[in-house]
Amino acid sequence: MLSMAKGYGQYCPLSLAAELLCQRWTVLVVSRLLDGCCRFNEIARGVPRMSPTLLSRRLTELEQAGLIETRGRGGKAGREYLLTVAGRELEPLIEGLAIWGQHWARNMTNDDLDPAFLVWSMHLRINTDTMPPGQTVIEFQFAGAPTDCRRFWLIHRSKAVEMCLKDPQLDVDLLVSADLRVFVEAWRGFRDLRQEIRAGRITVHGPEALRRKFPDWLRLSALAPYPRKLPGPERQLAESKR
Repeated sequence: MLSMAKGYGQYCPLSLAAELLCQRWTVLVVSRLLDGCCRFNEIARGVPRMSPTLLSRRLTELEQAGLIETRGRGGKAGREYLLTVAGRELEPLIEGLAIWGQHWARNMTNDDLDPAFLVWSMHLRINTDTMPPGQTVIEFQFAGAPTDCRRFWLIHRSKAVEMCLKDPQLDVDLLVSADLRVFVEAWRGFRDLRQEIRAGRITVHGPEALRRKFPDWLRLSALAPYPRKLPGPERQLAESKR
């Protein structure tokens, strides 16, 4: 059974919900499940700074609490993790919390700039309807990231997008380079992606026809349309692009 040793000792439904959902990483794990991740490695890629041991523990706790269920993969190795009705009912709450964070959460520090999570997020937001037929390989290089975590690849094939952490040894169609903070600020909507490309702060190398199309391929964060409300440098940056 799920241990309540660190509970609040209150019958209040909010307290009882917080005992589970306010544990470190739990809301983010549920968010990855809502994004459509159902295998352990898929979920792990969406929480790249979470240890596999802790992820396994959180998934067990969510299953014990009735928020997810597991099933086999029809004779294939591994299991799938699927949200139950109770888990699905968290979707509007988590979406609302994310919007609040875009409005009011603290400003980012350099420690928050996780390039692996950025590229994982981008692979969910590629507008495949605007991509050319066949295979397209986009390489991203981020200055300011740790030296062993600066290069990533997105591969588009047949309306599907794959994220690669290691060089796929394929011909690259576009090479996108930027300072990591600049790109994250564009991704979150604080900067204008096209303006940053025109200014040379984000560079796109490759055939001209593909370079022109890149901003159409990359839909920004789903939270980018929501304005920054917390006074400070991020709000000033967002207001300056108007």
